[in-house]
Amino acid sequence: MKKHWHDYLWILSLTYLLLGFFNILFAWLGLLCFFIPLLFAGIGGNKGYCNRYCGRGQLFGLLGGRFGLSRKKDVPGWMKSKGFRYGFLIFFFIMFFQMLWNTYLVFAGAKSLGQAVTLLWTFKLPWHWAYHGTLFHAGVAQFAFGFYSVMLTSTVLGFFTMLLFKPRSWCVYCPMGTMTQLICKLKNKEVQ
Repeated sequence: MKKHWHDYLWILSLTYLLLGFFNILFAWLGLLCFFIPLLFAGIGGNKGYCNRYCGRGQLFGLLGGRFGLSRKKDVPGWMKSKGFRYGFLIFFFIMFFQMLWNTYLVFAGAKSLGQAVTLLWTFKLPWHWAYHGTLFHAGVAQFAFGFYSVMLTSTVLGFFTMLLFKPRSWCVYCPMGTMTQLICKLKNKEVQ
């Protein structure tokens, strides 16, 4: 099977994680992983991004498939259920808005910059080496720490899901996948 340029987008996902490890401000690039899928769904009415261009899904496919790190078991039914997927999306939004609130507090001067990455929304990992101050306001870095926390946490969840089940099992309950699916349903309802 012939490889296309988009078959190598997993490299961007890996590069993103590495760049954020060395300089937290690179975390802002992760916004592309939020807006591009929404544009695909909103404009095209399909999940083309998820199916073809998602570097994280490709990374899990590579690690679990080619490198054999996956047990290749079916995802349990509860994980595929609407209740779990929408519940996880709501939980994700709560955590995302909490991150935005913390960013606002730093911009407003009510809180100082927290140079930590929160893994799994619970464990605060010191990340001092990745930020040394810039010309930007500390709130810019606070957003980066928070956003990198979201991206790293979702990658860790996806990795463990990949280990336990099929390689791209994360895609079953990925918040972006759930949001794009909702947008596609709404968009395709409008067309009919």
